[in-house]
Amino acid sequence: MALPESAVEFMSRQIERVRQIRGRKRIVFPEGGDPRVQEAAARLAREGLAEPVLIGKPPASAPAGVTFVQPEASPNLSKYAAIYHERRRSRGITQVEALDIARRPEYFGQLMVAAGDADGSVCGAVYTSKDTLRAMIHCIGVAPGTKLVTSLFILAVRNRSYGHKGLLGICDASTVIDPSSVELADMAITAANAVRLLFETEPIVALLSYSTKGSGGKHKLVDKVVEALRIVKARAPELNVDGELQADTALVPSVAASKAPGSTVAGRANTLIFPDLNSANIAVKMVQRLGDAEAIGPFIQGLAKPANDLSRGCSVDDIYHVAIITCLQAERARLGG
Repeated sequence: MALPESAVEFMSRQIERVRQIRGRKRIVFPEGGDPRVQEAAARLAREGLAEPVLIGKPPASAPAGVTFVQPEASPNLSKYAAIYHERRRSRGITQVEALDIARRPEYFGQLMVAAGDADGSVCGAVYTSKDTLRAMIHCIGVAPGTKLVTSLFILAVRNRSYGHKGLLGICDASTVIDPSSVELADMAITAANAVRLLFETEPIVALLSYSTKGSGGKHKLVDKVVEALRIVKARAPELNVDGELQADTALVPSVAASKAPGSTVAGRANTLIFPDLNSANIAVKMVQRLGDAEAIGPFIQGLAKPANDLSRGCSVDDIYHVAIITCLQAERARLGG
């Protein structure tokens, strides 16, 4: 079945925005031996959208415009090892160990980003999310003032009355298992910033729960969300955010009018913050399969420089789309956003 119209429009717009960037972004793909990665990289190069760098041995007929780098033969290996050693020596990593780790493709690629030799990275087609995120955090590190690395999915649904023209930001369906109130607040603020960048509109953020404004009774799971709302309002008073809200209250105006009258978020939310990884991951996969929606991402939030994870079941289109968003994140980073 064809993609939801909202997904097609969203990606077409992001591609157009990347075309408007002055100078192509250099995006590194640590899993250069994977045929899907090679095909996506070739497409990016062919369309003039990015300058792909693949880690690994080049195939017999390397795609035009795609650079292949083998860590062992790279003149930058010792430089990257020194960067890694500097970042991790407090954890007991020796110079010899740092050199061995820097040779590993998933680390070499992230170290290219850390060193400024690439504008962003896309990884996870072969490596697990756990291994990919570990390499990103160890090599690139978290952004100043940030303690939490989270992820955001863009969920494109067929009913354009939901969210922003059928687009919803979903956090966090892949990274933080059981966030605290403080972590939920961090997630809400970083997700809002990402939605503002990608949707080109103001985020309307709902902190989700099984309860709406106390309807579920007193419970620690509800208290966690209520406290997160208090923290967000204190840290980002300009943000349009509300909670605790049930999913239907957040999305459906008629339900919102009954359950949360007067809320500026209920019935209008375009950014959904789930209370834990269980609920977010289950929701995304169910809506994908039962609602025939398209999930784009995940996009990693909170790193010092752009780097994004993939699902090991990703398609060529998935890799291509994540690379496009990585280019936009890299441009925002260049502009100091």
